[in-house]
Amino acid sequence: MTRDPSRPSPLPSGRIEERFEDKSPRYTEAEAIAEANRCLYCVDAPCVRACPTSIDIPSFIRKIATGQVKGAARTILTANLLGQSCGQACPVEVLCAGDCVYNAWGRAPIAIGRLQRYAVESALARDPRLFRAKPPTGKRVALVGAGPASVAAAGYLALEGHRAVIFERKSIPGGLNTLGIAPYKMKGHEALRELEWVLSLGDVELRTGVSVVERAAAPGEVSAGDLIAGYDAVFLGLGLGADARLGIPGEDGEGVVGATAFIERLKADPRLDLAGVRRAAVVGGGNTALDVAHELALLGVDVAIVYRRSEAEMSGYAHELEGARVAGARLVENRVPVEVVREGGRVVALRVAPADARRGAQGPAPVAEELVPADLVAVAIGQSRATRVALAFEGVSLDARGRVVVDPATHRTGNPKVYSGGDCVNGGKEVVNAVAEAKIAARAMHEALMTRAGGAAPGPAPQGS
Repeated sequence: MTRDPSRPSPLPSGRIEERFEDKSPRYTEAEAIAEANRCLYCVDAPCVRACPTSIDIPSFIRKIATGQVKGAARTILTANLLGQSCGQACPVEVLCAGDCVYNAWGRAPIAIGRLQRYAVESALARDPRLFRAKPPTGKRVALVGAGPASVAAAGYLALEGHRAVIFERKSIPGGLNTLGIAPYKMKGHEALRELEWVLSLGDVELRTGVSVVERAAAPGEVSAGDLIAGYDAVFLGLGLGADARLGIPGEDGEGVVGATAFIERLKADPRLDLAGVRRAAVVGGGNTALDVAHELALLGVDVAIVYRRSEAEMSGYAHELEGARVAGARLVENRVPVEVVREGGRVVALRVAPADARRGAQGPAPVAEELVPADLVAVAIGQSRATRVALAFEGVSLDARGRVVVDPATHRTGNPKVYSGGDCVNGGKEVVNAVAEAKIAARAMHEALMTRAGGAAPGPAPQGS
C-alpha cells in the first residue's frame, strides 16, 4: 500500500525522547470516573473562564462521570480541536485547574487535564468519526506553517466545507506540538496522531518540504503572491524563529546549543548523542529553559539553570521550576554568562558574573566571576520572529516587537485576504492560545468567504453530527 504523501511521515525510531516516561499517564476508566465524581459542576465555573478556548469543563466532566465518553470528547473538541494535546501539555496549574474552587479550600483541584486527555483519547480510539464536514463550498484557504494554529484553523475550516491546504517547510509537521513539547508531557508520535485526525475531518491537504517566500525561484518554494492569487484566503501560522544568542566569547562551536533546536533534535533526531554530557548549564528563566533543564536532569545530567534575575522574577511557571528541581536541576540566580570556557575546543564551563556587577550597579569595583562546570550549554533566552515570510504578503505589518499585527476581533491582518494567529501574533504563548486564535480567525474567514459567495452567515463552532 502506497503512503498518502499528504499525510505526515512517522518519526524515526531510536530518538532520545523515547526514553522518557509519561509524567501523567492516561487514566483508566475507573480512575477517570472516580476523579470526575469529585467535581462540583459549578454553574459559574471559574475553570471555564480560565480556559482560552472556553471548554465547557463541568459538562464534559459530568459526561465522563455518567459514562458518556463520546459526548465528553465532542464537548471538548467542539471548543478545542487540539483537545488531546492540550490535555497533556497545557499548564493547567495556572489555567483551569489553577482556578478550581478546591484550591481555596486547601484541597487538590480536579485533574482537568488528565480527564480531558482520557475523554479524547478514549473516544477517538473507539470511533474517530465524531464530526461530519458540511458540503463543499468550493472555497480554498492556504495555511502557512503546520503548527498548532494552522492545524486547528484548517480543521475548523474543513468542517465548514472549505478546502484547506497547509504548507510546511520542514519534513516533519506539527510545529511545537511535534517538535517542542517536553517528551515527559507528550511524545512526537502522539502529536502526529492528533494531526492525522484533524486531516481526516474534511478536505485538508498537508504539503511538507514547501517554503513560502517572496519570490519562488527553486523547487519546493511557493510565492506569497501565488497564494494570494490562487486561494480565497490565507492564514499565517508561522510560529517563532531561531534561538537567540548570548553574544559572548566561546559561544561558537560544538557544545553550545539553542534550546528549541536542541529539544527538536531530542524529539526527532536519532543521531543526537549525549553520551559525553555529564554536566549542563541552561541559560534562561522561561518555560523553555525549565523544560530543557528538566529533560536533561531526567536523563541523568547534572544541570544548573543560570538566570540573570531572582527566582521570584522568573517568567517560567513555579510548578515547572519545582518539577525541574525534583528531577535534580538547581538554580543559579542573579548571574549572567560572560564566557563559554573551552579546553582544546571542548566546552568545560560557563563563566558567570553577578548580574548587578554586569549592569554596572557596583561601579568600578572588581567583578566576582565564577565557573559553572558544563559539557553542554543550552541557551534559552528567546527566539527571533518569523518576519520574512509575513512581510512577503502585501499589507501585512509587524509591531515594534516583530509580531504580526491583526484585528483581535477577527485576526485579519492589513491585507483583507490574510489572517494570522499563534506565536507569530502573541509572541509565544501556549498551544491552547494558538487554538483560541485559530478559532477566531477560522470563523472570520468563513464569514468573509460565505459573504462573498452570498452564503449564509456562520453559526457557532462546527458541532458535527
